[in-house]
Amino acid sequence: MKAIINNTNPENTPPTRAIKRLERDVLRMGALVEQSFRLSHQALFARDLTAAEELPRLDKKIDRFYRQVESDCTSIMTLQAPTAQDLRCLSAFMQLVRDLERIGDYAKDLAEIAIKIFPYPPHASLPEIALMSNNAQAMLATSLLALADLDEINGRRLKYLDDDVDHAYNQLYYTLAHQKDVPGVIEPILLLTLAIRCLERMADHATNIGQRVAYIVTGQR
Repeated sequence: MKAIINNTNPENTPPTRAIKRLERDVLRMGALVEQSFRLSHQALFARDLTAAEELPRLDKKIDRFYRQVESDCTSIMTLQAPTAQDLRCLSAFMQLVRDLERIGDYAKDLAEIAIKIFPYPPHASLPEIALMSNNAQAMLATSLLALADLDEINGRRLKYLDDDVDHAYNQLYYTLAHQKDVPGVIEPILLLTLAIRCLERMADHATNIGQRVAYIVTGQR
């Protein structure tokens, strides 16, 4: 992992030490969010309700990390003497953990959808939705790797990966919205429409993380 701060004597600067601890906490939070996303995928596409039941517990852990990182950022800003570069990192962290928290929330939503849709037969569009989910998960992994390595190029590349997810969303939405002669109730279609919206938003937040990494590195939005 590259150090976010590159001062001459970084270990002797209290804000720098605190920011390094924050970086580790953000990456730990990211690992929990990745796990949540994987479990939600397993619940929805492997019809694994045990995986769905794990999501509320993980979501509470994610929320605790979110509150702690936000609080720590505020404390460093107000009680220490951060440099302009320190402030840039702190600002990016406060926004970045919000993106991670939202992805965790959407993972929990997907698990709830998986529970509601379980009694119905698998829909024909599920393989395409699973591919969309895989692509969004890959985007999250890429965004966290960009953060760990402070890789501006990978961070900015996410907006192009997001185009594929957006394209899949548009196609799937059209398919679900224009389905005719639906046997029985339409609840499964409504639930899948909600699911692809969750996935599209998760990819958007992963893209945001990449943009925030680029901002940490360059100072440019």
